[in-house]
Amino acid sequence: MASPKIHPPRFSTQPGRTRAAIYARVSTGHNGQDPTMQTRELEEYCQRRGWEVGGCYVDTGISGSKESRPELDRLMADAHRRRFDAVAVWKFDRFARSVSHLLRALETFKALGIDFVSFSEQLDTSTPTGKMVFTVLGAVAELERSLIGERVRAGIRNAKAKGKRLGRPRIAVDAPRIATLRSQGRSWSVICQETGIGKGTAQRAFYGLSKSLVASTR
Repeated sequence: MASPKIHPPRFSTQPGRTRAAIYARVSTGHNGQDPTMQTRELEEYCQRRGWEVGGCYVDTGISGSKESRPELDRLMADAHRRRFDAVAVWKFDRFARSVSHLLRALETFKALGIDFVSFSEQLDTSTPTGKMVFTVLGAVAELERSLIGERVRAGIRNAKAKGKRLGRPRIAVDAPRIATLRSQGRSWSVICQETGIGKGTAQRAFYGLSKSLVASTR
């Protein structure tokens, strides 16, 4: 299938007219998907609202779970440059990989004074209803983070009450052997290979033993 045509950004020079960026994505493993359907509906939506499409950003053949998406990254960079006033997407899952990712993006847009529209979900943060939905989503996410944090703290308290040791298991270090190897002229890299511990751990054990020996002779 031929690669879809990606429209270059066409930033508005007309004062007072809303500049909109539209974002579309099709995933890997979805044969026959064409982002044109998304971009066409978004362009028609912008036209109905009297918005000028200032840029079209399309990620093709990229999973929504990817941390980095070239066109989405470019859109966010242009948002920080204030190159548009609104962002329109076809659906939440075409834009964000998770609810937390969506909320972070919406918070960024809010701080930059950029409105966000999800065409399928009919969410528009420029309207009172859209602002309310965004506030509710943020409150739910904050509650979820608080509950997770409390469960973690409760688990730690329970483990401590049962006498369990928390954190990484301690590494057995044979300080006398390390001292013997050093006295034989072995390098730290060789000592680490022979003892199976890191250089920092070996050095702390060696110098700690040296201090103990010095203190015992006083």
